[in-house]
Amino acid sequence: MDTTFTDQMKSLLISQKREILEGLASTNEEFRAIVAEMDPKDVADVASDDIDRKMIEALGSQDIKRLKAIDAALTRINQGRYGLCMSCGKKIPQERLAAIPYAVLCIDCQKSEERRNR
Repeated sequence: MDTTFTDQMKSLLISQKREILEGLASTNEEFRAIVAEMDPKDVADVASDDIDRKMIEALGSQDIKRLKAIDAALTRINQGRYGLCMSCGKKIPQERLAAIPYAVLCIDCQKSEERRNR
């Protein structure tokens, strides 16, 4: 995968994670205090059990799923596996990743998964 594209996706994912966390901070006083004390660079690396537990209590299920997907995508970037379909191993098209930067399946595998879940 093109490193320039991967770097752009990493920045986008970190930005999306920051938006979720800032949205949470704006609605939850206790979490706001935690985020306010953090170095801005650390917002993308929220990892302590205490913060994770407070986040889970305050986040809605959709935000939790999205936050986990973003974290998983950032992990795949760090491991050099970003952009590979978790099902078939083929490259996920950049257009799909640009639309859904935390996508784990190529379009064909996603369609198959959706058919199975009907």
